Amino acid sequence: MRRSILILALALAACGAPHSSTIETPVAEAAVEHTAPAGAYTLDKSHSSLIVRLGHLGYSQFTARFETWDAALNFDPAAPENSQINVTIDPRSIASDNPPAGFIDVMRNDFLKAGEFPQITFQSTRVERTGPNTARITGDLTLLGVTHPVTLDARFNGGYEGMNLDPHARIGLSAHGTFNRADFGMSYGIPPEGTNLGVSNAVEVIVETEFSGPAWQAPSATP
Repeated sequence: MRRSILILALALAACGAPHSSTIETPVAEAAVEHTAPAGAYTLDKSHSSLIVRLGHLGYSQFTARFETWDAALNFDPAAPENSQINVTIDPRSIASDNPPAGFIDVMRNDFLKAGEFPQITFQSTRVERTGPNTARITGDLTLLGVTHPVTLDARFNGGYEGMNLDPHARIGLSAHGTFNRADFGMSYGIPPEGTNLGVSNAVEVIVETEFSGPAWQAPSATP
């Protein structure tokens, strides 16, 4: 009995004994090394995607994509805040995997009114650097003929000046953000107040891009 009490006492003492701990200092993110030059860049459509997500009945995120869109970037790596981007989207190109029967037409005609408004545009107005590889891009989004500012959080993924297999500069950018579609007059399907019976007002935008830029100047051959 005494032995059991002694073991219990030692166990309790061990639990109460101070433990040495090491506080890890967060490592600051380093800037991505790259050799991409300043200049005009065009969208590499084969390696880019534009995805939108909306809440459905409060149960899931309905995911769709635009298959026809384009973007032009004026890239300034020395002063990213001077960079500019313009995006054009064809709303008729909205698509989704395994949509309910007829729902693509509903998205084109009732949500996006593509026949009346055949183009969606985004034109950047401000780029604010938020970290070594990140920035906040604010621009004018025009949707259904209505223009409002929208902000995207962007990340620079790196780039290069070109090579034999790819004789143009290349960079990669990712971006995401959210806006309320009702601000643009898109009220179709928004749930009545106090319910989730419909499609959310909030629209999440997810963008993955690669851009092709100035022609690569191959090193001169050594005589």
